[in-house]
Formats: sequence, C-alpha cells, structure tokens
Amino acid sequence: MSTIHLTTIIKSDIHNVYDLSRDIDLHQKSTSKTNEKAIAGRTSGMIELNETVTWRAKHLGFYQTHTSKIVDMKKPYQFTDVMLKGRFKSFKHQHIFREDGKNTIMTDILEFESPFGIIGQLFNYFFLKNYMKKFLVKRNEMIKNAAENNKINT
Repeated sequence: MSTIHLTTIIKSDIHNVYDLSRDIDLHQKSTSKTNEKAIAGRTSGMIELNETVTWRAKHLGFYQTHTSKIVDMKKPYQFTDVMLKGRFKSFKHQHIFREDGKNTIMTDILEFESPFGIIGQLFNYFFLKNYMKKFLVKRNEMIKNAAENNKINT
C-alpha cells in the first residue's frame, strides 16, 4: 500500500475551496494532459455524497477507466472517495479542509495499491507514487488558482 500526504495552503474561504475540490468540470480542466473525461455517473457540476463518477483518461500510454464513489462527506470539512472499479487493487482518497485565519488548509491523503503482488509493489515504489503525487499537485494548483482568483464557477 502506498500513501501520499499533500498539503496545499489556499488564500480563500473554506466553502469556496471545498466546492472547487468537488467540481467535476474543474477536475477535467486540471487533467487536460491525460485527456481525463467524466463519462458516467456525475459528469459535471459538484459531486455529492453517494454519487459516482467514471473517468476515462490516458495514463502511462493506455486509456483506462476508473469509477469512484463519494462514501463520506461532511461539508465543508471533508469528503472521501473510493474506487469501485478500475486498475488499482484498492484506492481511497480523503480530501480534508480546515480554516486557518483567512486561509484554507487543504490536505489530500491518497492510499492506493496496485495489483500483481510484489511486482505491483515495486512499480508503486519506483514509479507510480511519484506519478500520482505530480497528478495531485497539478490538480491542487488549479484549485488554488481558481479559489484565489474568485473563480467559483469554472
């Protein structure tokens, strides 16, 4: 199992940051390099508790699909999505938000495991963990930019 902890400080209201983090349209803009598109379930707007989204994207040279579901949500402090269907053996992403003065501290905790036993573990260690971290950093930069420039509607 690999775990990524990522903290992003955003000069914006917690409600704004929370909503931007759930925005399917903004997510698609932030993942334009992988041509990520929501193709089933919630395909636009803000995802809510118990909703699913199926993404189609080109990662590592192959088109893949990944279906996740929002399994826990406490507005505007956190939400958690888990993979229902996809290439990972397991995948859980916690999105946590807290206020700090005029800033919002956004924390991502991403836990994932590749299939294929020891080969999957080695792939996680040598490549996939770094790849996933860069993917999250890019996404968070887009959220930060939108929030700090008061672009609530993407």
